[in-house]
Amino acid sequence: MSFFLHKSNCLLRTIYPDFWWKSDDSEPVIYLTFDDGPIPEVTEFVLEQLDKYAAQATFFCIGDNVRKHREIFYKVIEAGHYIGNHTFNHLNGWKNEDVTYLENIQRCQQEIGFDTPFFRPPYGRIKKSQAAQLLDHYAVVMWDVLTGDFDQSMTPETCLRKTIQYTEPGSIVVFHDSWKAWPNMRYTLPRMLSHFAERGYLFQALPQPVYA
Repeated sequence: MSFFLHKSNCLLRTIYPDFWWKSDDSEPVIYLTFDDGPIPEVTEFVLEQLDKYAAQATFFCIGDNVRKHREIFYKVIEAGHYIGNHTFNHLNGWKNEDVTYLENIQRCQQEIGFDTPFFRPPYGRIKKSQAAQLLDHYAVVMWDVLTGDFDQSMTPETCLRKTIQYTEPGSIVVFHDSWKAWPNMRYTLPRMLSHFAERGYLFQALPQPVYA
């Protein structure tokens, strides 16, 4: 069983105050984000579900997946969603030297083909020295709610329950459009969208940073 926090806590936000964890919205708005795509079938399923609710999201793409599945990548853009950088090879910042990590981010940016103001570190793991070199160019986006859809020991029902339990106005919520997360994500996403749409929530892409 994986250990992770479904809800980011105050300690993490205090240690990394320059990262984006949650929006201050008091209005019923949720910021959906999807990591690790684009992937055929999986990302296309996500796009279909979002379209049903006129939901806009931010997709943090792996550069190598953009390279391999460019048609799917274009579908995400054409549907009006935003794109974020998630490194080229899903690198763990803690396990890589700064120069290697930053070059991998740049390689992803080249595959994306246009400037994106958003970066999310894979696994949420990034050294402060790496972040210091990114913050002038990117909003480093973490999360308020981690669905845990990647945890194959967790049932889809638990994934849905925890996601609904911790999501609130302004939450940045992480799903994964990956095959590993597919069993939990395909169950949780449509039900989560339905639950909050019935309560008057809107689903939006991340606001553009003021310097973008």
